[in-house]
Amino acid sequence: MFNSGVPIPLSRECEVIEIPSGTRCTLPAGSIVRIMQTLGGSYTVSGGQYGYMYRIDARDADALGLAASETPAASEHKGFSEQLVRDELKSVFDPEIPVNIVDLGLVYGCTISDAEGGGHNIEVKMSMTAPGCGMGNVLKADVESKLARLPDVKHVNVEIVFDPPWTPARMSEAAKLQLGFDLDFGEPASGLPVFR
Repeated sequence: MFNSGVPIPLSRECEVIEIPSGTRCTLPAGSIVRIMQTLGGSYTVSGGQYGYMYRIDARDADALGLAASETPAASEHKGFSEQLVRDELKSVFDPEIPVNIVDLGLVYGCTISDAEGGGHNIEVKMSMTAPGCGMGNVLKADVESKLARLPDVKHVNVEIVFDPPWTPARMSEAAKLQLGFDLDFGEPASGLPVFR
């Protein structure tokens, strides 16, 4: 457990990803950071020399003085299913927004097909909240990594798309409430079902 906003000196040098640029860099030992959120197997912190926001991977929790999470992955408990794919996608979070990418409406489509020789292929089309988001490749890699760990998955392909452009109307009602979006943004762009 951590106290959000409490200054924490990094106990060792730590590789981080700068938010929102997506640039990898290293914060030196002793850098003072504050944990802003911990979701999806990473920590979003603010601070460092210039007060930027950074993402720290869960494997580096010790640098924050925290124990690494020992929660087993969902894939260790279940056989392959569409629900398992959906659950894994819901474990990926935008590091600036405390909402998973499915409820945020970033997943435009997910196609599961049989792989030659057995197993499954997964194709995901997803977007970003803004076309210039530097975290696009980071989130794409998160999705690829999490889905590739699922049982019987042979191939994962994630494509970042910007057509149609993302709007708040794509968010789930729960996400809108969580983020304080009480305005009517119109009907979400439905098109094809997200999972097929």
